[in-house]
Amino acid sequence: MKNLFKKKIIIISGHYGTGKTNVSVNLALKLKEKYNEISITDLDTVNPYFRTADNAKYLESKGIKTILPKFANSNVDIPSLPESLFSIFDSEGKAIVDVGGDDDGAAPLGFMRKRVEEAGYEMYCVCNFCRPQTSTAEETACLMGAIERMSGLKFSGLINNTNLSYETTPEIVLSSIPKMEELEKITGLKTVFTTALSSLSPALDSVPDIVYIENITKQLY
Repeated sequence: MKNLFKKKIIIISGHYGTGKTNVSVNLALKLKEKYNEISITDLDTVNPYFRTADNAKYLESKGIKTILPKFANSNVDIPSLPESLFSIFDSEGKAIVDVGGDDDGAAPLGFMRKRVEEAGYEMYCVCNFCRPQTSTAEETACLMGAIERMSGLKFSGLINNTNLSYETTPEIVLSSIPKMEELEKITGLKTVFTTALSSLSPALDSVPDIVYIENITKQLY
């Protein structure tokens, strides 16, 4: 990840269940080792499951600012943008934005597109070929197109997060590599890294740009 995440705004998107929130949380913790000020914003106004909101206390304990929807962790399922959202443009630190997983989920980005472009951004698609609606490169590319059209922003790269949580085997991760290569050809983008649970090391050490992460969001339930 040496030459990645240089822009102020880092947008993490992907379909529901791909693990984008867990990637966002792990990324925030990793960047906090390098930068003094890191924030993570939960813009997933559609999906009620496994949201950044559930990790707020843990992240705050690590010195990471969390910006959450007004109704996060309540029984009121009304999409709403956090009132403090636009503070990410005024702060000096980096801001990770966890975005909902389809064109509807990307809609909030459209409202703040101009500010995002002015601040400078990178947007990454979290790919998980174990999910039924993004099990192929073509399906994933179609989703990415819908997100780009709704948000008005362009993806910068791909993150291979193919997994079945704790049931993931090295073979599952390895089988995703050809699909990522196919997705690269379709989109013209590069896979910036492949994730895997640290428990799968050293079996995957030979995978290019492998990044070992923890299943943090699952541990908090």
